[in-house]
Amino acid sequence: MERNAQTDTLKVRTDNRQILSIALPITLAIFIPQLNLLINSIFLGHLSKEALGNAGITGIFYMIFAVAGHGLNSSMQSVFSSYAGQDKPDFFKLILGQGIRISLQIAAAFMLFTWLLGPIILQKVADPVSYPAEMSFLNIRIIGLPFLFLFQMGNSFLISSLNSRLLIVGFVVEAGVNILLDYLLIFGKAGFPELGFNGAAWASVISEAVGMIVVFSVIYFAGLQKKYKLLSTFSYDKSISKQIFKVAVPLIFQFVISVSTWFVFFLLIESRGDTAKAISNTMRNVFGLAGVFVWAFAGTSNTMISNLIGQGRENMVVPTLIRISCWSFGLCAVMVSILNIYPELFFNLFGQDQKFVIEGIPVIRVVSLAMLLMSISNIWLNGITGTGKTKINLMIEIVSILLYLVYTWYVMVANYNSLALAWSNEFVYWSVIFILSFLFIKSNKWKSKPNPIEP
Repeated sequence: MERNAQTDTLKVRTDNRQILSIALPITLAIFIPQLNLLINSIFLGHLSKEALGNAGITGIFYMIFAVAGHGLNSSMQSVFSSYAGQDKPDFFKLILGQGIRISLQIAAAFMLFTWLLGPIILQKVADPVSYPAEMSFLNIRIIGLPFLFLFQMGNSFLISSLNSRLLIVGFVVEAGVNILLDYLLIFGKAGFPELGFNGAAWASVISEAVGMIVVFSVIYFAGLQKKYKLLSTFSYDKSISKQIFKVAVPLIFQFVISVSTWFVFFLLIESRGDTAKAISNTMRNVFGLAGVFVWAFAGTSNTMISNLIGQGRENMVVPTLIRISCWSFGLCAVMVSILNIYPELFFNLFGQDQKFVIEGIPVIRVVSLAMLLMSISNIWLNGITGTGKTKINLMIEIVSILLYLVYTWYVMVANYNSLALAWSNEFVYWSVIFILSFLFIKSNKWKSKPNPIEP
């Protein structure tokens, strides 16, 4: 087993212990908000089937902007990890300062877009009956975006600085506040106003603000702010900003394109009735719950590959990706097995009729198989992110999305058979992602030029 030359080094090893020490805290941190989203959907399901269905459309619309922030923070994670691999933590304060500036500017632009252009877009494509409630929800929900971006950024720093064990505090507090406020504001309990569907929006906004405060408090009280002199400078730094943008822009476009396509898919589902909408919204919960290990190991892949390249250990990239993929697949298989052993129990949580359960079971079978493919594909795609070649990420995403859209149009419009068959489009998407990512990593073309995030 490999050992660090010094106990305080930021250079990662490639053994299982190192992988799990990064991934498992991220897993727990991701699981808590996904559990929170599940409980949110359960509350809305007991409010009405329409509210549960509308949560799917509004959730995807908001997610388009949320994942743009995730793209930015994935790039931040790569830049942080590259400097960590070179044992240059003095740059952390500059990276974080520039990241905060950039994220707040992007969040402001997205908020204005939603308030000014969102009504025009949604009114043209949404169900006319559902549109007023959906737009009212989004006008509130988008307020949480800057808090979410900063919350994600604090978490990216903790992962890259090998302090992922500290992630759990922010996520626990955020999820706890969200669940409590969902109950109080949706149903008007304990003297709080009964806001219904909009109550879920306000609960999310407040909890994201609380999460942001908590994660930066954790950084401060853990001594990391003092150790790395974080938050000491916010003045514009052209060199660092250029590095962040070079990696971030392709990732932002990649994530936005991906979720925008999912938004199109959900719009097509709107015409299939409230039951199909509600079932599809619960599939978002399946992706969230069963995918906690997948997203955690994907983040681990990004961090470790960038760190290894920063160390100059490019020969360890492929073996590390294979090892991480095995962990991701195995643990994802456990999660989807649990869901498929007790599918009726899962669907009954949402308080719907038996038709909802019967029609939902074939869908969860298809989605579960697709997630096993995702558990490997996502690791290799994030491995490319770790190399800094994020333009390749974007190219892979575009090709995958085009094939996904063609297949989706066929199974949803030209030859609709069932909702389960419609969800098989996830196989097309993740198959293409894996094939192209694997071929690029194995080609060694990412070695041909200096790492673009190299200081």
